[in-house]
Amino acid sequence: MSDFAGMEDLLQDFLTESSELLSEVDNKLVELEKRPDDRALLNDIFRGFHTIKGGAGFLNVDAMVSLCHRTENLFDKLRNGELKLTPEIMDEILMATGAVRDMFGAMAQSRLPAPVDPSLLERLDNVLEGKELYATSAAVAPPAPSVATPASPASSPQPNGEEHNWQQLYDVLLDQAPSASASSEPQVIESTATVIETKPAAPVAQVADPMLSLKPAAAVPATTAQRAQSNAASQQLSTQETTIRIDTVRLDQVLNLSGEIGLTKNRLTTLRSDIMSGKMDTGTLKALDEAIGQLDLLVGDLQNAVMKTRMQPIGRLFQKYPRLARDLARQMGKDVELIISGEETELDKTMLEDLNDPLVHLVRNAVDHGIETTEERIAAGKPAKAVVELSATQVGDHIRIEITDDGRGMRPDVIRRKAIEKGLIDIETANSLDDKQSLQLIFLPGFSTKDQISSVSGRGVGMDVVKTNIQKLNGRVDIQSIVGDGSRFTISLPLTLAILPVLVVKVCDQPFAVPLAMVREIITIRQEQVQEVSGRATIVVRDEILSVRSLANLIGWEEVQVPQFGVLMQSAEHSFILAVDSFIGRDDVVIKPLQHIRPKGIAGATLSGDGSIVLVLDMEDLLASTHADHSAIKTSRFAQDLV
Repeated sequence: MSDFAGMEDLLQDFLTESSELLSEVDNKLVELEKRPDDRALLNDIFRGFHTIKGGAGFLNVDAMVSLCHRTENLFDKLRNGELKLTPEIMDEILMATGAVRDMFGAMAQSRLPAPVDPSLLERLDNVLEGKELYATSAAVAPPAPSVATPASPASSPQPNGEEHNWQQLYDVLLDQAPSASASSEPQVIESTATVIETKPAAPVAQVADPMLSLKPAAAVPATTAQRAQSNAASQQLSTQETTIRIDTVRLDQVLNLSGEIGLTKNRLTTLRSDIMSGKMDTGTLKALDEAIGQLDLLVGDLQNAVMKTRMQPIGRLFQKYPRLARDLARQMGKDVELIISGEETELDKTMLEDLNDPLVHLVRNAVDHGIETTEERIAAGKPAKAVVELSATQVGDHIRIEITDDGRGMRPDVIRRKAIEKGLIDIETANSLDDKQSLQLIFLPGFSTKDQISSVSGRGVGMDVVKTNIQKLNGRVDIQSIVGDGSRFTISLPLTLAILPVLVVKVCDQPFAVPLAMVREIITIRQEQVQEVSGRATIVVRDEILSVRSLANLIGWEEVQVPQFGVLMQSAEHSFILAVDSFIGRDDVVIKPLQHIRPKGIAGATLSGDGSIVLVLDMEDLLASTHADHSAIKTSRFAQDLV
């Protein structure tokens, strides 16, 4: 039976509000360590603990009330000048906030939290009494939030992956193609003012074959590796979070557009009746054309308005990281400041949740690997305090997130050597890589420059998780690094996963969609342009030698004709030309994953305007599955035909 029987709604409201408040308190504590005499900060933190204590008291959570009361008294002494803030005292305060967060995790499971560790209460009492903390900073320093170590994506088997027959898949899809009509389950509105409950929508279309249930991408549950959180409590809270705070102005816009669409629907119904009765004059047809055009504009506006209701400021994610960077830096004896900018930039809420793990790994790696020790920085003529910058900006229809540090930078030659030592690449492949490609080796499963495994790093999992999760969000990661000056990781993401801009191409009379984000340009392939270089078909485009990959060859189909067109593709590691038979055009599609069946190189499926099914390609996965080594592409039959 629940320990909070009859108070479930109050409990959920308390957890939602107090969790955000505690995150704000954590960030202000990090700021307070830089400005210990800032009375405004001290008052804000005091009020934060007081608010949490009040809510906990209303819910009869005595353990939390006792802990918050002690911490509240400590801040009262700090703001009155009776105590002076030291790093050791700050460690105890942060341990207290960590204990409160653990209690939130227990309460999220509708049970009263366990009593607080008596040693923590004793140390807080000692601080209040003015006693000196004798524990060393290394012992007192709170452990940096850790990320659950996921299994490497490369080792996790995928059902029906590599052996699936593409033609058979397409035959099944086309035989069982759904009708153009779609039924959808309406979203449940919990409060028209601020909150919408995010329940998974029903599929836009159902495929008769039970193995091929098409389902909205945003509703697909992520794996444990993708959802790994800093601790069990945050995992519990994240799974409970099913609401979004929405500005009422945005909901009003959706309501107004819905009303306009209703009026246009009535107009179309009237015109339909006129046409069915035989009224086919020029005026009626013109009115029909205008009504359809108006409906097209309204539906587009409604789609954009609904997408905006899912957009959340990325600052809600960023606010977790100052505490993480501070704790890890203190644990490692480094002096690091995390500077955050662009918190107001908005991103799809579903993407925010999946973006947490990559950013945690990148911030931790910057502090652990990128930043030198204080002694090394001083010896190199750098300021003792290192700076890590985390920023977000919107560039067109994409979000750009950058993690920059002023540390030691990365040496491509060392990365190549480590990759060879760990058996991830051979010497021949290593010699063919330039510096930019060498930096990408850090994303290989099992890669690490650390010889000793620690609680922070060394297992070669973190950066693999970064790349895998970013690719699942249809994004990419680029690296820039200068030895001695630092490194910059740039993540580029679409604004939302719900709608994907694609280029629809044709191969062997079958349509395929490729993400438009990877497309640089479209070219015509002439036989005299194709040359064979090291056994590969290549074309020189503006002094850049690019390999030519036949899409038919990649998916294992027989080419019925020599491809005449090429799509210049840009992936994270390299550029290449994708040879296709023809083009259908650009489109914005709603991608539906294929449930229970996952061919290599398939991101999902979508419906074209005529109701037929089009497979959406995952180019990174397709290239990786057709050849383990991207740098050594064998000559295909396409190349042999052209050369």
